[in-house]
Amino acid sequence: MKIILDDTFTKQQLYPFTAVRNAADIRIGILTIREKWEKILGYTITTNDAGNNSPTAFLDDNNAPIAISSDIIPTKEWLEKMRENEAGEDMLRNEDEVRILKHGFDIVKNNDWALRKDFELITKGRRSQPISATNKIIGNHIFIEAGAKVEHSILNASTGPIYIGKNAEVMEGCMIRGAFAMCEGAILKMGSKVYGATTLGPNCVGAGEIKNSVMFANSNKAHDGYLGDSVLGEWCNLGAGTTNSNVKNTAGHVKVWNNATGNYIDAGFKAGLLMGDYSRAAINTSFNTGTVIGVCCNIFDGGFPPKHVADFTWGNKKYELEKALEHIGNWKKLKGQQLTETEKEIIITLYNQ
Repeated sequence: MKIILDDTFTKQQLYPFTAVRNAADIRIGILTIREKWEKILGYTITTNDAGNNSPTAFLDDNNAPIAISSDIIPTKEWLEKMRENEAGEDMLRNEDEVRILKHGFDIVKNNDWALRKDFELITKGRRSQPISATNKIIGNHIFIEAGAKVEHSILNASTGPIYIGKNAEVMEGCMIRGAFAMCEGAILKMGSKVYGATTLGPNCVGAGEIKNSVMFANSNKAHDGYLGDSVLGEWCNLGAGTTNSNVKNTAGHVKVWNNATGNYIDAGFKAGLLMGDYSRAAINTSFNTGTVIGVCCNIFDGGFPPKHVADFTWGNKKYELEKALEHIGNWKKLKGQQLTETEKEIIITLYNQ
């Protein structure tokens, strides 16, 4: 059974995180959705935007490639039943075996579940590296990959598993309460306070207070400030002291911008910051509950930013394309990388839209 992951029907719903990627490359838990499929099935998964009149009716009698909606988060149990031709609309309602992302804020709402599933998938049958005796350990579900450094910190896995990826570093004095994941090369700076369920993607930097948030890859929250119930795409940067609200002072429902409807929708009682790729915020920026920042925005000036900031915004003006590409390239150089031609093409196409 060959699979193609198709985000035609969910791309606008999952903005801003699908503006420069297929929904299959959204990180939730430890792995991206594509990586989960590949880990379970054991082969490379392709994506397209060809469309499918019934994206959840994916069993094909002719053994042709099967189009599956990219917003479906698979598990091993669910796929085993799918192989037995038992999967279908009814199985998509079994929340223990599968989840579906309908909106950007669903990433944090499902991160605890996804992190636990990924932890089991990644660590089953394997042995963790030894945990240094300088740490205070609570609970048993802690897995440390080769090359990771963890010293003089508190790791509380009684509330959920803790996964420290290859060559990641937890600096001294950190307090971590699971469920929690750090992917390869991520750094948690000294004295950080982290509540589950939180994910720091590859090469991300975390600091200050973080709760129930996901950072995709190469993004920075490197200073004090609060990040809660939030999602940062790739190559984002939050200046020192930047903080977001995740609960309204009225304790009422939070409204979040939805690109598919061009209006605000109900996200429930908690929703923080949803920031698209390549976006940045100046020092001491304060974000209201349920703020959506588009791709390649530079947020500065006093006061609260608007609840929805469109792609390529510089303060209150339009970002110049050449400047946008230059600044993205500068940030990539700080992590020893370069802006690729493919990335440039995607950014230019989005800009011209």
